[in-house]
Amino acid sequence: MAYPLRAVWRINDSRDEGSPIQFLISIPKKRLRHAVDRVKMRRRVREAYRLKRHDFHNILPGNIDLAIIYVADTLKDYHIVEKSMCRIFRKIYNEKDTEHSGVDTD
Repeated sequence: MAYPLRAVWRINDSRDEGSPIQFLISIPKKRLRHAVDRVKMRRRVREAYRLKRHDFHNILPGNIDLAIIYVADTLKDYHIVEKSMCRIFRKIYNEKDTEHSGVDTD
């Protein structure tokens, strides 16, 4: 959790071609009722990912499947989303040495 985003990821060794990170962005209708607001937040999250991915691609462990879920009830500024994206990438990097991924398997 890196408010206003929540990330769920796993290392996917079976995928060997394409981008090292495949990601999904989910902006639930339950959180932002208006489609205009959902599209605006989706664009902000996608732009934060696009600008920050190059800083972390070389240090991330293998191929990663990443789901980013928006959890706030209101629109957030871009700089807040950008800081949250950096925290998510740092958490993935810090957990690369452990066997635990961002998904609970229990």
